[in-house]
Parts: sequence; structure tokens; C-alpha cells
Amino acid sequence: MQDIIRQLEEKRAAAELGGGQARIDAQHAKGKLTARERLQLLLDEGSFEEWDMFVEHRCHDFDMDAQRVPGDGVVTGYGTINGRLVFVFSQDFTVFGGSLSETHAEKICKVMEHAMRVGAPLIGLNDSGGARIQEGVASLGGYADVFQKNVLASGVVPQLSVIMGPCAGGAVYSPAITDFVFMVKDSSYMFLTGPEVVKTVTHEEVTAEQLGGAITHSTRSGVADLALENDVEALLTTRRLVNFLPANNRSKPPVWPCEDPATREETSLDTLVPEDPAKPYDIKELILKLADEGDFFEIQPSYAQNMVVGFIRMEGSTVGVVANQPMVLAGCLDIGASIKGARFVRFCDAFNIPLLTLVDVPGFMPGTAQEYGGIIKHGAKLLYAYAEATVPKVTVITRKAYGGAYDVMSSKHLRGDVNFAWPSAEIAVMGPKGAVEIIFRKDAGDPAKIAARTEEYRAKFANPFIAGSRGFLDDVIMPRQTRARVCRSLSMLREKELKNPWRKHGNIPL
Repeated sequence: MQDIIRQLEEKRAAAELGGGQARIDAQHAKGKLTARERLQLLLDEGSFEEWDMFVEHRCHDFDMDAQRVPGDGVVTGYGTINGRLVFVFSQDFTVFGGSLSETHAEKICKVMEHAMRVGAPLIGLNDSGGARIQEGVASLGGYADVFQKNVLASGVVPQLSVIMGPCAGGAVYSPAITDFVFMVKDSSYMFLTGPEVVKTVTHEEVTAEQLGGAITHSTRSGVADLALENDVEALLTTRRLVNFLPANNRSKPPVWPCEDPATREETSLDTLVPEDPAKPYDIKELILKLADEGDFFEIQPSYAQNMVVGFIRMEGSTVGVVANQPMVLAGCLDIGASIKGARFVRFCDAFNIPLLTLVDVPGFMPGTAQEYGGIIKHGAKLLYAYAEATVPKVTVITRKAYGGAYDVMSSKHLRGDVNFAWPSAEIAVMGPKGAVEIIFRKDAGDPAKIAARTEEYRAKFANPFIAGSRGFLDDVIMPRQTRARVCRSLSMLREKELKNPWRKHGNIPL
């Protein structure tokens, strides 16, 4: 018995040491934490239950049978974040460069299966050199097994990926399938083919950071939702995001204690929208003043900035916010904004998170770049997402709502539950000047007549009352009362039930 206990202690010590002290020191020298240190920060103290600590690879080729490390380069198990259950895996770069073997993949798949079975979020901390070359197709099969589990878990439990080191080749597809991707600046990167291959094939000179670093993916490609400064900030931000999310698709969002009264008025909102319809304002000011205690978790803040998406709480419960940003491209919908909004709307709908849509949109972005890039199909993604969504949907039109963009942004016609407008709202096919120039083309040479017609059009359509008279708006509200009216609406909609016709799945315009 004593011999078995001694062996157990030795195995545990070997697993906890990973690739050895020298490699741990090298990890620290790069400003990176080890796999176990990351889990200690991510999870509540003392809550981590580790699984498969003694698992070892089965490879005998290329002298691998002489190199066995308990745990095989990934730490897996479950724990809690602020008392709420989560399943985790953390790749250990000190063991074979965190490379994925057949058994490494099996460990990840096991926690994914249990996350789905019990209905708890899954968090992956990625730091891996890719497939373990010595195992050949077995490691590739392991990746495919993980991908399959990612797809089955999609829309069942929230999946979060934190890229904390290299993630290259086929390894990138697992994070890409998950709901949220965080990256660490200067120490993480994602790409399908590295700089050397790019240089050989296309003769482009590019660094790993330029090709797939955190800044690249959070500003240009949209692959990453956030770029964080270091491992510690990434893990603490992950904890914060989990606080907003429900455990699974059968549960409602968590409700946290809140002392911010639902009836709070913000008189400053009465002057938020400028008198000049061409002058911008910051929609984030409105979001922060609507949210409980001014707490807003923004998703993809550096990508497609003409669209703002993220989570707030109202009366303690999570709400997803989608808003046009007049400060960037006048709030126009373009390809990036449409994709960003659609993805977020579909996540909220999958996990029973109500949607608050703040509208100030002059239309879709014109131009050959947009048309050649497929704005028709990409814009339809956002339309499809809103039309398909069955969660409570509350919309507030603050200023412009023109053309097809009015329809797309959670209008009453797309089963919006409660649609409000501020007195400054303008709901029309297009802006007054453009409309008059088309309707009264024959008067184009007479500026006085055009000006008069423009004022006539503005008086008729540049207000919320025509839409209100048709029932497309439920009420025109004072801006200062927006929080109270939205909170009341969401409370009324709490037990909403709406089902789409039965189908295997729809065919979203991808």
C-alpha cells in the first residue's frame, strides 16, 4: 500500500511539473503563465477538480515511448466561477509544446461531453504548437473529434476560447466554432498557414504578429472578440463575461443583486441627439446610462465600430444590446457590421438572452467594394438573425431609421415585441433631401423649390408619427424615460413564448 501511495505522489508531482522547471521558467520569461497557474486565476479558489491527470500518450514511434509525461500536455476538469459551474481545459505548452495527440484530444472531448450533459459553459485555454507530428493521422483525427464536439455543443452550452499562445493550422477551427474568442497581445496568434508558408507560396513578407496576432484578429478579420494585454487580464475578463451568461440553452440568464432602480431617469438623454441631423453622437453614452450601474461588456469593440454589441444588465438580468454607432460611418450598416450584429443576435437567441436594439441608421453602405463583397447576402444575415429570434426584443429608434436598414434593425415587421421611438426619430425610405431630389426631379434646377419640398418631406416623414399611426411603433417616449420603459417591457416579456415552424434547421445566407 505504501508503495502505491508513493507512486501516486510521484505521478502527481510529475503531472504538476509538466515539462519541467526549465520550460516553466521559459514560459514565465515570455510573460506567460503555465496551464495550471491560468486555471488557478480563472476559477474560484479551491474549486478545481482535475480529471485524467495520469493519462499518457500511446505513441511508440520516433522514440516517443521514452518521453511520457502524465497529463499529456493538457489539464482538464471542472470548477466554479463566482460559484457557477464551468468545465475547462488548459493546454500546457511546456509538454511537447502543447501539441495535440490522440489522448490529449480524448481528454478535451471528455470535458466537452460532460459540459453538454450537465449543462455548463466550456472554457478552453489554448496554447499549442498544433498537431503532434509523431502521431500522424491519429492527431488529425483527434482534432476532428474536438471539432465535432464543438459543433454539437454550439447553441447548447456557451463555449469560450482564450488564445494564450500559438494556435495554428487546423487547431484554429475549434476556437472559430466557439461563441467567444479572446486573445493576448504579443504572445498569442492564430493562422492556418504560418509566415514561412505564406512567403513560399505568395512571396509575401509578414510576421506572425501581423499575420495572426491579437490586434490583427480583433480589428481586421473579426476572428477575435477582444485583445487583452496579458494572461491575467484575459482570465479576469473571461470571469467577467461568464457572469453575464446563462449556464445552457435551457436556463435563463443569471440575475445578480442590483440597487439601481428600474425607474431611474436620465435627464441628460433629452439632449443626447443633436439638433443637426448630420451631427454625430456617441451611442455608448446611451448604453451606459441605460445599464444597471453603468456596466457594459462590449464584444468586438475594435471591429466594425459602426455597430456596437455587448451585454448589460437591467434589473439585474442580462440583456444583449445591438446599436448603430453614429460616430463611425454615420452608423451605416456595412458587411462587417452586419456579420458582427448577426452573430451576436444568434448567440443571444440561442441562450435566451433578451435583445435591446438601439437604432440610428441612415441605410446600408453604398459603393462597389460593398456590392462586390456581397453586402446583399451579408446584410441578409442580420435580417435573418432578427427574424428568426424568438427571445424578447425591444427596439428604441433614437434618430434615423431609413430604408431597408429600418426593417433589418429589429423592426415591428420582424416580430419586434415592443418598439419605441424618441421624438427625434425619423422613419422613412430615405433622407428628406435624397427623397425630394428623386420625387421632384423636374425641379432640380430650382434650389428654392427643392428646399421647400425638402422641408415639406421632413415635416411629413422626419418624425415618428406616421409609423406610430400604422402601429409600427408602440409609443413615442421621452429619452429620459428610456430605462424605465425598457425595464418595464422586459419584465412584461419575461415569460414570452414564441416558436418557429418545425424544421431541421434554416438555411441562413452564409
